[in-house]
Amino acid sequence: MSREPGKIHLHRFGTGPDVVLVHGWGMHSGVWRDFATRFAGSFRVNLLDLPGHGRSGMVSDYTLEGIGLALLEVAPLRAHWLGWSLGAELALHIASRHPERVASLSMLAGNACFVRAEDWPCALEADRLARFAEDMIGDYRASLMKFLGLQTWGLENAREVLKQLRERASECAAPEQAALRAGLDILRSADLRAELTGLRPPLLLLLGARDRLTPPAAGLAMRELAGGGELHVLENAAHTPFLTHPDECVSLLSEFWLRHAASDRN
Repeated sequence: MSREPGKIHLHRFGTGPDVVLVHGWGMHSGVWRDFATRFAGSFRVNLLDLPGHGRSGMVSDYTLEGIGLALLEVAPLRAHWLGWSLGAELALHIASRHPERVASLSMLAGNACFVRAEDWPCALEADRLARFAEDMIGDYRASLMKFLGLQTWGLENAREVLKQLRERASECAAPEQAALRAGLDILRSADLRAELTGLRPPLLLLLGARDRLTPPAAGLAMRELAGGGELHVLENAAHTPFLTHPDECVSLLSEFWLRHAASDRN
């Protein structure tokens, strides 16, 4: 598989209001597939691969702004955006900077600031994030499986979920090393709390009660910064609730999108 520099891979299916799904760091859009097909009867689903991931080529400006502009080039003119983990930060940035393109914003296991600070305790310790990321960059496949195993540990269907994630990850070549490192820099340094303030698109926050990377307290803090929004914490879910709790996620997202699709037309 070859990646064409600057070209973003988009897979589109279904019919109805447009929704855009943005995956997390180190993965590709295939991780959404089974989950995303459940929306196809009511929505037109747009699955994007981040630059240097999956089937997308690298971009020269691997920052929130550069990636955001690259995604917007191939995305629908207006859509409901759903981001998972790093994808949630990207979707938040796009919603803040380009609100005319975003009918609503849904952040799944996302945080406005992934690294803990004195005034933001609801995040991950910087050294813990660095150790995990450096391990993944050094041995991508083994570290990814370890990460996925931690996220599914203790779940009743952990074995099935982990098998599904392994199959998805192996569908494409490993992400570009430059993409992994640049994405890590975003996770380490990005602080989007100010972008939540005055956010114009409607906001939905979905978090897992057992998430070790994005604690549920982050949802309360982000909703307060945004001056509103909807928050749902899924019991027994970790960092991949769309895989472990798909029924709940599909129900919450569909209702949110349909409600705001109707208001968006008025």
